[in-house]
Amino acid sequence: MMREIPPNLTDYEKTYREFKWDIPEYYNFGFDGIDRWAEDRTKLALISVDDTGLHAVRHTFYDLMRLSNQFANVLINIGIKKGDRVLLMLPRIPEWYVAMMGMIKLGVIPMPTSVLVTSEDVRLRINQSEAVLAITTLEYVTKVAEVQHECPSLQYGIVVGGKCHGWLEYEEAMNSASAKLDQKTVGKTKSSDPLLIFFTSGTESYPKMVLHTHAYPLAHIVTAKYVDDLRPTDLHMAVADTGWAKTAFGKLFGQWICGAAVLQRNPIGGFNPKITLSVIERFGVTTFCASPSVYRMLIQEDLRNYDLQNLRLSLCAGEPLTPEIIKAWREGTGLDLYEFYGQSETVALLANFRCKPIKYGSIGLPTPGHRMAVVDEEGNEVPPLTEGYVALKVRPQRPPGLMKEYWKNPQAMEKAFRGNWYYTGDKAYRDEEGYFWFVGRDKELIKVGTQTIAPLEIEKVLLEHPAVLEAAVIGLPGGPSGEKIKAFIALRHTHQPSENLNQDILRLIAEKLDPQKRPQELKFLKELPKTITGKIRRAELKNMELHA
Repeated sequence: MMREIPPNLTDYEKTYREFKWDIPEYYNFGFDGIDRWAEDRTKLALISVDDTGLHAVRHTFYDLMRLSNQFANVLINIGIKKGDRVLLMLPRIPEWYVAMMGMIKLGVIPMPTSVLVTSEDVRLRINQSEAVLAITTLEYVTKVAEVQHECPSLQYGIVVGGKCHGWLEYEEAMNSASAKLDQKTVGKTKSSDPLLIFFTSGTESYPKMVLHTHAYPLAHIVTAKYVDDLRPTDLHMAVADTGWAKTAFGKLFGQWICGAAVLQRNPIGGFNPKITLSVIERFGVTTFCASPSVYRMLIQEDLRNYDLQNLRLSLCAGEPLTPEIIKAWREGTGLDLYEFYGQSETVALLANFRCKPIKYGSIGLPTPGHRMAVVDEEGNEVPPLTEGYVALKVRPQRPPGLMKEYWKNPQAMEKAFRGNWYYTGDKAYRDEEGYFWFVGRDKELIKVGTQTIAPLEIEKVLLEHPAVLEAAVIGLPGGPSGEKIKAFIALRHTHQPSENLNQDILRLIAEKLDPQKRPQELKFLKELPKTITGKIRRAELKNMELHA
């Protein structure tokens, strides 16, 4: 059985102590990653499954090499050059990978963007980055067309899956493009050259532009080999939109450098837990990664109805896990959940590893190549069990997986880089064995008297109630000794808001939390506001209440 494979990392302390980054002066993930595996004409790289979960298209590394070469030639033919920025707004389809690889080979800078963004988001992103090209499908082309006249830098558009006036048709252009691409002709990329731009989640303000270099894919070896524990024989599935940095973590760089195959499903009507579980079963997925909100939906199904014997490792990131999810997943699959921590600005920085005991609720230990600490405002490491800022040491050696910069945002750079440290913006404490325990985003902590309260602590209790699907807690002005606490709740479809339910939830809170941590008010919402990456926008809830 697949589950018995020993881990890649067997001695954490030795590996962490001896790990050294080896980043060459020149590197290109397209030529040096994809094309290297393409020497084996049969090696599977990508399985793309449709919305039903029944039909799939398979691509080998050799297929992707030729297709990405063709797309690179399409770009060359229309005048796109190294350093140009491109808005890439495609769903979870093979063309996203083809476009990404083609751009990377040329040194063109893709900006992955979710198809869920609004036209206004498109306008702001294009103008902020001065993008010259937009790539999207016929279904979403109007989001660009509506604001095109307000985007002076935008010169070209490529549409996938149809024809649109003034746009280059992807299929037609690919059919006439050569599959040969000489790296000597197009030029090499230095590992320090710009690779891509991610936009942050924007839970607190408008998204910042995160600029990564061509060394970034190599740094994801740590994510794939040590966190995902991948081998060339694995089939890895990560539930992530192509506009999220999570795709780079779980569906692209490290996985393909390790030679593992990637499975993606393109959901049309939103996430479907039944189809997801059937896809894991049918295609023999061996490693799986998703956010707690996805696992929360999966455990609503009877997991015993699915044959998940090929699945040997389950991973989780994006938000803290709750005991309910851990327990239900283990009972249904026999597998533990391995939580890890990273950001759009980084690779995986902290993780629970197979060779170490899991501490449920902890985001784990530092990944090899990263000196992590909990520090105060001045950059001093704080003692164990003391809350502080999660920070990554950037001197004397800056880790290659850390972004080059918040592009065009010196204020954000000044806030994030202080002394020897990169401040993540998250707060945590470290226990006596070195494990990190997440507290919350600094700006989201609630001040009551002299005490700082993490919304997460209250939300975990709310999620214990069988009627509660999602919960978010904020602090508002007007409390007797600081802020008052208000909780927002989205219920499972089997329950409706009522005064009896309100009182029942309040009783649970009273049993589990100290008086100063109890919400003074509950509010039921049909759904909680989220970013396009699926994170709850507490700032929007706060703004809604302040201007009610």
